[in-house]
Amino acid sequence: MPMKPGAINTFLFFKLPAAYFTGVRLKSISTKNCTTSVRHRWINQNPFRSIFWAVQGMAAELSTGALVMSSIKESGKPISMLVVKNKASFSKKATGCITFRCEDGLAIREAIHKAIETGEGQTCWMHSVGTNKEGVVVSKFDFEWTVKLKNR
Repeated sequence: MPMKPGAINTFLFFKLPAAYFTGVRLKSISTKNCTTSVRHRWINQNPFRSIFWAVQGMAAELSTGALVMSSIKESGKPISMLVVKNKASFSKKATGCITFRCEDGLAIREAIHKAIETGEGQTCWMHSVGTNKEGVVVSKFDFEWTVKLKNR
């Protein structure tokens, strides 16, 4: 069973306060997908009165990283996780509430399973799309995650 949004949002408060205080929140998570959101506020804006790109990146990364964390927890194995590359593109000003969605839960589960099976590190590209309340895409992020069984 995937982790619950409340537990991950509490994790943000204690371990990733920059994300928490800029308004990044996990909204829903399943084995297949994860949704996060961030609302445009004074604390997370850029000089152009939209959400700063790095805050969008935190929300997008959380939509992928929560799936990684949940899959690791489900595996019951000690696995390390790390972003090794990322790409982003921006197509519209991010104002109002922006929702980021990642649909790559099954891909990261497969990578984790392979890491456990082979004992070798695995990588997995995960894609997150940010949309405004009208459903218009404002940004897209790709994160290359690496997962590896920890040596005990």
